[in-house]
Amino acid sequence: MKRVIVVRTPLRLPIGGGGTDLPWYYSQHKGSFISAGIDKYITIVLKHRNFHDEVLVKYSKTEETTDINTIQNERVREALKLLGVTKSVEIVSFSDIPSNTGLGGSSTFTVALLHALHIYKKEYVSFQKLAEEACQVEINALKQPIGKQDQYAATFGGINHYTIFKNGSVITTPLTLSAQTIRELENNLFLFYTGIKRNASEVLQNQKDTAQKDPSRGIEGMHQIKEIGEEIRKALETGNTRRFGEWMNVHWDVKKKLSDKMTDPQIDKWYDHAIANSAVGGKIMGAGGGGFFMFYCDTNQKQFVDAMTKEGLQYMPFKFDWDGTRVLFNA
Repeated sequence: MKRVIVVRTPLRLPIGGGGTDLPWYYSQHKGSFISAGIDKYITIVLKHRNFHDEVLVKYSKTEETTDINTIQNERVREALKLLGVTKSVEIVSFSDIPSNTGLGGSSTFTVALLHALHIYKKEYVSFQKLAEEACQVEINALKQPIGKQDQYAATFGGINHYTIFKNGSVITTPLTLSAQTIRELENNLFLFYTGIKRNASEVLQNQKDTAQKDPSRGIEGMHQIKEIGEEIRKALETGNTRRFGEWMNVHWDVKKKLSDKMTDPQIDKWYDHAIANSAVGGKIMGAGGGGFFMFYCDTNQKQFVDAMTKEGLQYMPFKFDWDGTRVLFNA
């Protein structure tokens, strides 16, 4: 039996409404957010191991075991348990970016692995089911204090609006965007890596604790973020990409109030430097505290990039991904 499967799954950019996908919020108020897949990927290679009962896992570490319950990589362990694959596979992962950088890498890895395992078992799986299985692994089994944005964005790719109902069910709706709007977004959005790795779970837990201790600060802040997300949707669907940049600036001001771990003096300094050098608005990707910045800048772009890189940030060009999670090879 010779089987090799290669799955490629996109990382994501949160466009608007991020945070309303957290269970403590959507279970009371419904979630609403926009997220986009980008052409930076996590790739899983899954191979059947002839004459070997052991499961071999290679990521930043290498693990080999006959008992999947002893696998230290918790996402691999729970994905294998969920789909009942217990022996004779080799799993290797590759990532285009470092971990813990705010582009949803952990969930992208989970989606890619689950997708590869379904193909290995010769099972059809819908995008909806795949995203929910990733949520089942991360939120239900591993008790991560995260939401559903990353799993859905990695699965579907594209630029979509997601509604999460109080019971946790999700509806995915592609944004109606002109080709000109997409070109403007790709030309005017800039990603910069801060070099700071952060623990998203720690930031999100702090955000939840803040909301419980001070509902006016936490819940009201999320209401504002949801409203801003709806305004961003209107701006993008009417082709006003600069207005999106302006709303990002408002979003960042609200987001900083949700957790004491969202920013620090260095992050604030970089942000102010970007605004002083022609950026319209921006924000830290994901939970906050480090990782990647995204800025909107439609004037003096070369000077803007030069100004930010001189401050020690690393510029990463990107395009959007329109495929979502995809099987590249299956033989």
